Amino acid sequence: MSFWMEAHDPMRWSPIYSGSQIFDGHNGNAAAIFTREHLLNHVLGALPRGLGRDEWIQALPRALVAGFVKTDKEFQSRGETSGTTATFVIVDRWTVTVASVGDSRCILDTQGGAVTTLTVDHRLEENIEERERVTASGGEVGRLSIVGGAEIGPLRCWPGGLCLSRSIGDMDVGEFIVPIPYVKQVKLSNVGGRLIIASDGIWDALSSEMAAKSCRGLPAELAAMQVVKEALRTRGLKDDTTCIVVDIIPPDNELPPTPPPKKRNKLRDLLFRKRSRDSAGKLSKKLSAINIVEELFEEGSAMLAERLGNDDNLNSGQSTSGLFVCAVCQVDLAPSEGISVHAGSIFSTSAKPWQGPFLCSDCRDKKDAMEGKRPSGVKVS
Repeated sequence: MSFWMEAHDPMRWSPIYSGSQIFDGHNGNAAAIFTREHLLNHVLGALPRGLGRDEWIQALPRALVAGFVKTDKEFQSRGETSGTTATFVIVDRWTVTVASVGDSRCILDTQGGAVTTLTVDHRLEENIEERERVTASGGEVGRLSIVGGAEIGPLRCWPGGLCLSRSIGDMDVGEFIVPIPYVKQVKLSNVGGRLIIASDGIWDALSSEMAAKSCRGLPAELAAMQVVKEALRTRGLKDDTTCIVVDIIPPDNELPPTPPPKKRNKLRDLLFRKRSRDSAGKLSKKLSAINIVEELFEEGSAMLAERLGNDDNLNSGQSTSGLFVCAVCQVDLAPSEGISVHAGSIFSTSAKPWQGPFLCSDCRDKKDAMEGKRPSGVKVS
């Protein structure tokens, strides 16, 4: 699913951005549908108003964390047991911000054949850090056992048997399955690039490089179809194979066909870029636009307090009415109700107990459960 939005406000800068999202549900489709309908609004609701462009982009990573957690909390309150992966992409001019839980990958293909992965797979089989986090939080990780004690299949967490360590939903598995996304933000050169966002059915069949190579030179819609076709040809229809291709290109220009890179071109590019640094005054604009991707932000911690950070701006933890606001669900809080993610009650004697962001009691319970500070299965109202 892709979207494009433009906000108009004659009194201040308003964001113009586009985005794409993929949700791969399991144990039913309720979580995927709910997330598709609510995640974007929850992310936007967590962004402070009146920000300039640079401030808006800098605030996105934290807003994405809050939006993912709020969506998960609201869906679990419905009592349904399905779950979903979520890969959520926002593009603002040349800045690409990707947030993801699960194993629906997003890659960036830039001119010259450089392929960059913008997500992290949260499969227990492949992610040692996530296995350690789940077991430290009270979960058990192991394979299915059959008669005779033989173990088969990928690593799963128990109870529930889910292969993933992060998702939205999955309330029957345990609170150690968290909705806190890995977030990466990059800035492209004005040459642009191509995003390929796909469910695990694609990536089980194709490497990132294979997927990028298979569709170079094709327009976005045909490119997505070609990636799916190549995955089916390679592995057959064994899982969901959803793919979105997004071309980020200069305005009023079409993406030129990009041939597969040749060895001699790689050497030429290296020499060409080196020469540009030695003669900054000549053709600097052209040379600086080739194959340069600037990393602005990257964070994958599953600790909510680390991801929400500190409210250096006192107004960012307050509503327009002057009340404190829960950093996750955005409800107004009286001063006596605000619980700092860092120091308990704002009236505690801990260091800087007044420093936000603040959580309501429900979201604080959710945070404690995700960190293994209370038994899983305790209902969060």
